[in-house]
Amino acid sequence: MLRSHTCGELRLSDINKPVQLCGWVQGIRDKGGLIWIDLRDRYGITQLILDESRSAAEVVAKARTLGREFVISASGIVIERSSKNPNIGTGEIEIDIQDIQVLNSSKVPPFLIQDETDGGDDLRMKYRYLDLRRASVRSKLELRHKVAQQTRRYMDEAGFIEVETPVLIKSTPEGARDFVVPSRMNAGEFYALPQSPQTFKQLLMVSGFDKYFQIVKCFRDEDLRADRQPEFTQIDCEMSFVEQADIISVFTGLTKTLFKNIIGVELPETFRTMEYADAMRLYGSDKPDLRFGMEFHELNDLVRGKNFPVFDDAEMIIGINATGAAGYTRKQLDELTEWVKRPQIGAKGLAYIRYNADGTLKSSIDKFYSEADLKAIAEAFNAQPNDLILILSGEENKVRKQMNELRLEMGERLGLRSKDKFEVLWVVNFPLLEYGEEEQRWFAMHHPFTSPKPEDMALIDTNPGAVRANAYDLVINGVEIGGGSIRIFDRTLQSRMFDLLGFTPEEAKAQFGFLMEAFEYGAPPHGGIAFGFDRLCAMLGGSDSIRDYIAFPKNNSGRDMMIDSPSAINPKQLDELHIGLKVK
Repeated sequence: MLRSHTCGELRLSDINKPVQLCGWVQGIRDKGGLIWIDLRDRYGITQLILDESRSAAEVVAKARTLGREFVISASGIVIERSSKNPNIGTGEIEIDIQDIQVLNSSKVPPFLIQDETDGGDDLRMKYRYLDLRRASVRSKLELRHKVAQQTRRYMDEAGFIEVETPVLIKSTPEGARDFVVPSRMNAGEFYALPQSPQTFKQLLMVSGFDKYFQIVKCFRDEDLRADRQPEFTQIDCEMSFVEQADIISVFTGLTKTLFKNIIGVELPETFRTMEYADAMRLYGSDKPDLRFGMEFHELNDLVRGKNFPVFDDAEMIIGINATGAAGYTRKQLDELTEWVKRPQIGAKGLAYIRYNADGTLKSSIDKFYSEADLKAIAEAFNAQPNDLILILSGEENKVRKQMNELRLEMGERLGLRSKDKFEVLWVVNFPLLEYGEEEQRWFAMHHPFTSPKPEDMALIDTNPGAVRANAYDLVINGVEIGGGSIRIFDRTLQSRMFDLLGFTPEEAKAQFGFLMEAFEYGAPPHGGIAFGFDRLCAMLGGSDSIRDYIAFPKNNSGRDMMIDSPSAINPKQLDELHIGLKVK
């Protein structure tokens, strides 16, 4: 080894010990007779000191040639530091340097490689290999490593087998767009990169593997945002001879284990369960953030018939009580009104009732509503002095989504969405199908292999939209961490599902014939779940973006700024693949 110790391990107990360290020069301070060098590696920072009165002249001269990010080896003696630094583990010692060797020089880096850097996002993504040297970035990947190790340990102890599934598979029409890969050996034909290992994990259940899991890379060609990347990682699982409660139990246990062992947080023994219909009714979202209240109240019966067209003509009027927000000024309320009118939200306006500290009620709609009317509305919310009631109206589905956004925004503005608080729940009993008005056909809410609730089977032919799925999502702080379902394992029912989704028998056979045939060879009842591994890491690390927990992420345009990908391909390669390009 070129080093005897790392830059993060020496302490006062090592005083007078000869050592050799290797690392990158974080910074140099030259005070004439004294030179200090901060040496950094993955494990920490150690201060080196050279004193002209006792250090060899050639070593001092060499130290003065060093620049930031030079890679050096330094040997010397551990001494007690006169001016201690309580902010780092090695802050009580320093190394009295006897020799320095430059292992590699460095250009001046394009940004400061320290926690408080001056580099913007694009610049740091272009030089990601430099950004990864920063402790604040590296710690996120260390957390990711720990989550993976804890997951594998838990799953192994629970009897699961880790099995790798193919990366080059067949394109399927459901879900997001596939990334496709041309086949040179099969001219005119393409592989697809898997959006998930769904059919393969079901085939493993047919194979009798009983309990499968995999920490697996998945691919979706879709628009990106903070919690999406074109390639992402799942904790993917499947179990045989189980019901919904069994899967929820196992993965409640995994979630509790990860939170306890990674960040020291004890989650409840069992997690709250909420019906999809209740989540939409009370919060306008199938992934409600329960760190705060502000449940929806439907006000149709209370506010209609008062000659206020905005309410009288609306399909649905919904309000929330922003507790303690009555101090909002008129200017703030006008700004909030403009906020809900933005195209991203799409509301036509916002009504409010302010319950003042003196017990009076002030409202933007008091021209149409008496004091008694406003008081009745306030009582419906159990409002108290200093509360602020916010009301939206319009088409039911739209207004629920709009109020969900407003609720989350108010939670943020009022400081109710602390990253140190965790509210976990299982959302269950989703609709099995949703109808696409544009396409005039049914789509699977999750995927075509999700089983209906047994008690709703009779509705498949008569009222498909009322059929509930035997499906479940794990939601933490308003983020969908994972989702899964009990699967269809009967060929007849699977064929019926394909019929509902608009597949012809020929299309179903071409796309999924292998799975349908497998069901004829004794397929067991089975179900599974997939956790978004990147999202889970971000949640545990207190971040909003999954990019922080991916070593080499893409930007919001799906580009790798560092290697400049995607890029044009050599025409010779295109010829070998029998591909011609149509440039618009």
